[in-house]
Formats: sequence, C-alpha cells, structure tokens
Amino acid sequence: MSALLPVYDRDLVVVSGKGARVTDAEGKTYLDFAAGIGVNGLGYGDREVVAAIRKQAARLLHASNLYYSQPVRDLADRLVTLAFPAKVFFCNSGTEAVEAAMKFARRIGGPAGRTDFVAFEHAFHGRTLGALSMTWTEKYRTPFEPLLPGVHFCPWDDLKAAAAAIGPKTAAVFVEPVQGEGGVRVAPREFLQGLADICRDRGALLVSEEVQCGLGRTGKLFAYQHAGIRPDILTLAKPLGGGLPLGAVLIKEELAPAIAVGDHGSTFGGNPVAAAAALAVLDRLTSPKFLDKVDQKGVFLRKGLNRIARSYPAISQVRSQGLMVGIELVSSAIPVVKGLREKGILVTRAGDNVVRLLPPLVVKRKDIREFLGALDAVLASGACAPPAPPAVMLEGGGGAVA
Repeated sequence: MSALLPVYDRDLVVVSGKGARVTDAEGKTYLDFAAGIGVNGLGYGDREVVAAIRKQAARLLHASNLYYSQPVRDLADRLVTLAFPAKVFFCNSGTEAVEAAMKFARRIGGPAGRTDFVAFEHAFHGRTLGALSMTWTEKYRTPFEPLLPGVHFCPWDDLKAAAAAIGPKTAAVFVEPVQGEGGVRVAPREFLQGLADICRDRGALLVSEEVQCGLGRTGKLFAYQHAGIRPDILTLAKPLGGGLPLGAVLIKEELAPAIAVGDHGSTFGGNPVAAAAALAVLDRLTSPKFLDKVDQKGVFLRKGLNRIARSYPAISQVRSQGLMVGIELVSSAIPVVKGLREKGILVTRAGDNVVRLLPPLVVKRKDIREFLGALDAVLASGACAPPAPPAVMLEGGGGAVA
C-alpha cells in the first residue's frame, strides 16, 4: 500500500528506460507509445539531454528568479528565435503555463474591461482552478465548482459560433491546434486562420495552447505553424524539459510592456538544470531532417492504422497529425489499452473511447510495426467488439430477436 494520494489509477512500477522502451520492477520491458503522456519526446536516456543535465547540475542547481542564470537566458533567446519576437515566462508545468497566460491576458486586456475567456468543446487546459475552468469535461469541473466566471465554450471547428462568443469583454481565446485529452482532434487550417482573423478584428488575444501538441509532436516545431498564423501568446511544457518539469509562456513583444514587476512569479520556474536540458532538446528538434522524419513516421503509422481500421468495425475513425494519434473506437477503449499492455505496449486513453498514441519522436519504424501487429492481434481477439444491435420485439409478445 503506497502513501501516495490515490488521484491516479496505477499499479505499474517503472524503474528504467532506454529509447522508446521502459522496464518495470519485475524486469518486464514495454514499448512505450505514451512517452510519459508526451513528456519524453526524445524517449528515455537521451545522451545529449542526460549530459546537459549532469553538466549543469554540477555547476548550479538553483539560483532563484531574483537573479539571471545563463541557461535560462539562453533558452528564452532560443525560443524567441524559433517562434516569434516575444518575451518569455518560465514555470514548471502545462497547467501553470495556462494559468500564467490567463493572468497575462487579463493584465493586458483588463484596462479595457476584457476579463472573459473563450475555449472549446472537448478542450483540456489543466487541473488547477483557472485552467480547469477552461476544461470542457464536466466530470473534471463539477466537484470543484464554482470555478472562474466568464468562461464561454464554443463548438469545435465552428467559426460562426466563435464569432458570436468573442466580444468586447473577451480577454483571450484559448485553442489547442490539436486537442489531446479531448480525443486528438486536429484543428483545420481554415478554423485556426479564421480564429486569428476574428481575434484581431475584435481586439481579443489568441492563445495557442501547445502543452501537448507543441515542440515537434505534429511534425512542425510549433503546431500553429501548420495554419500559417502567429498567436499572441504561446504556451509550452511537457517535452520542453526533456523529462524535467518546465513550462513556458511566450507573449508577443509588443504586448509584453503591459506586464510589470510583481504581476506573476514562480520560485522554481526556469530552473537552470531544466533550462539546460531544454536547450539540448531544442538542439535535437532543430537538427537537420529531424522533424521531416517525425512527419514521415507519422504518415507510416497512420497508413498502418488505416489498413487495420478497414478490417475492424470496432474502429470508427483514426485522427492524427505527425506522431499525435487518436484511434476512436465504437465502445470503451479500456479493453484495448489493457490488451496492448498484456502484449508489452503502453498507451493511454483520451476520453472514454479513444486510444491515444504519443510515441517518442525518436521511435523507430520497427517499433511502429510491432505496435501495429499487437493492435491487430488485440482487435482480432474481440477486445473491442462493436455493440450488438438493439433487440427487435416480435409482434404478439413472442420475445426478442438479436
């Protein structure tokens, strides 16, 4: 019996990892297509990341944000160079990045009475109270209400509804270019472009929430780049620190003067060791052909899944961008998740009936083939059979025909 608070349903004890595989306390090795829920973008034990951590840990573990540290300054400069002219705030996690972005948006728009937020159906932005207020799933929100007022949810991919919701009180619109927890729903290019236009016309800020879909996951460094837009605020986390806790918020340079000393803070945000790891991560992500290979492996995986889907009515749809994949099933995803684990493959769910795949970006094609073979076998075993058609009553009360 563990002393850990049981807010997670878990029983596997992971003790080590290498590449795309982890080993548990009993010595069993698993192919990890969850990658620490997207954190381990470079897999486990990446040499460059480990070396950067060791070097910086021996030099300086922590200095506090009362002072600069060189890795943190270098990381901010690097992110701005890769994204857009901006100022950067560092924190420790995705939900903290979202909370910071909410505060910054209100600070920027507050003098004009802009205090509200627009989010979308199926959105997941975090579990702290502000981020939770913009998270769509009712079972996450209800136990903690009342939450932050002034949050309005719009249907996904509905520009008409968005235009009606975004008004003079809207501080910011938060959108995941690819929804993760919401079922791996890819925002169409036209939808993101339309949102950018509406926000610009109405004076609201557009926040590209890329905690899960950013930093190479979709085949581009930032997911908003698929639509050819530039958000006002960008949130990043999960893979940024190479496995260490690190989040970031980028605010367009022209908006940053609205934020003053004391408006926000984080004791551990921008830790020099995490920043050093992040610099190594960015070196890998921006190395020649790295993202091209992510895109190619994503296409390879998608084609394999489409072949399987044609054979099994249990799969209703496959959605993906890069190496971020959702397999929507006609019934609960739990039997498939359990079946894959029995075959030595770890995946997660996104909602009740979507199997979510977030393999390390360094996954090999042979690993993808292994996964596809295992999924085929699990589905062939009937782990997710389509629900039986409703019974039809015969006239005269003679019973039911299945």
